[in-house]
Amino acid sequence: MRKTLSALLLAAALPTLAIAAPGSDDMGPRHMRGDGYHHGGHMMMKGLDLSAEQRQQIRSQMREQVKSKHEITQRYLEKLPAAEKAAMQKELQDNRDKAAKIIRDALTPEQQKRYDEMQKEREARRAERAEFEAWKAERDKKAQ
Repeated sequence: MRKTLSALLLAAALPTLAIAAPGSDDMGPRHMRGDGYHHGGHMMMKGLDLSAEQRQQIRSQMREQVKSKHEITQRYLEKLPAAEKAAMQKELQDNRDKAAKIIRDALTPEQQKRYDEMQKEREARRAERAEFEAWKAERDKKAQ
């Protein structure tokens, strides 16, 4: 059950991981961070008894890998015709919504309330990030 829940959380949070800031110890549960602890990586690292420096080095590398993967995906998405791109985005959103519903349904009412709060916070951060990216693109466009 725990592995399934972690996998579903990853599926729901995957788009956020691409823009997530580096994780720190005060960011909450490991499965909610964007620091590469998904897919059971934390269990492997726990079993290896790594030093703090080694864990940080591995986390950093995993973050870079996620960032690189996102950039590659974006390059290919940009090449798609608008209709295919919209269809793919809708399919991805439907998949995230389905995973979020499964996760929410598995939670107690108290956990559901906290989950909903966390989703709202995530949406606010996502909107703020999108606004920043739009501003940055506009600034860069003016600079040229």
